Amino acid sequence: MKNNDVYGKGLLAYLNGSRNASFIVESDIADTEQWPVKLFFRTFEEMPETEKLALRHAKGRILDVGAGAGSHALWLQENNLDTTAIDISTGAVEAMKKRGVKHALQEDFFNLKNEKFDIILLLMNGVGIVGKMSNLPHFFEQAAKLLAPQGKILLDSSDILYLFEEKDGSVNINLAGKYYGELKYTFSFQNEKGETFDWLFIDFDTLSCYAEKHGFSCKKLFEDDHYLYLAELAVKS
Repeated sequence: MKNNDVYGKGLLAYLNGSRNASFIVESDIADTEQWPVKLFFRTFEEMPETEKLALRHAKGRILDVGAGAGSHALWLQENNLDTTAIDISTGAVEAMKKRGVKHALQEDFFNLKNEKFDIILLLMNGVGIVGKMSNLPHFFEQAAKLLAPQGKILLDSSDILYLFEEKDGSVNINLAGKYYGELKYTFSFQNEKGETFDWLFIDFDTLSCYAEKHGFSCKKLFEDDHYLYLAELAVKS
C-alpha cells in the first residue's frame, strides 16, 4: 500500500470531487468487498461508539497512528488538542494537509524516534499495522519508548472468530496453524491494484495476555454487539 499507494490515490480522488469513489478490497478470509472512500472522511457523528469514546478519552499530546484521511486528527485539533497524525501513505498525508491537519507526517510508527506522547491512538482497527502476532513484542517495545510518563494507548480491534463459525455453532480453525486474526489484504482503486499487506485483528483476551507479558495493563473500555471493542493500555509503574 506504500509503493503505488492506491489507498492514498483513492483518498485524494474523493477529496478532489469523486464522491462515489470506492476501494475494491480483497482478503484471504472473506469475499471481495467494495468500500466507499467516504468511510474514511466520516464526521464525529458518523463514527462508531468505539472511536467517539477513544477521542473523548484523548488528552495531552496525541499521536494518531495510521491517520488516513485525518478525520480523528481533525476532531482532536478542533478541540484544541496537540495532535500529530502519521501515515505511511503519501496520498493520505497530502489529503490530511489539504483538509487542514496541521501536523501530518509520512512516517512509519515503528521508525518514529525522539518523541513522547500522552496518548497513542490506533483506530479503525489501527492495531492492524502490527501485521502478525510475532510483531507484537516489537509493538509494545516501540510504544513504551514513545509514551510519556502515565501515557496510554487507545486502540480498537475485533474478535473475528465468528467468521469461522459453522452452522452448528462449532468453530473451524486450525489450532496448530497461524492465529486466526492474521489476514492479508489487497486494495484496488480505479483498476490499479496495490501490494498485498499483512493486517492483524486481535481478540481482547489475547491482547491483554500479550500486554501483561510486556509490562502493560490492559482495560476494556467498550464492546459493541458485533465483537468490536476499545482497549486502554498503559505501562505498569
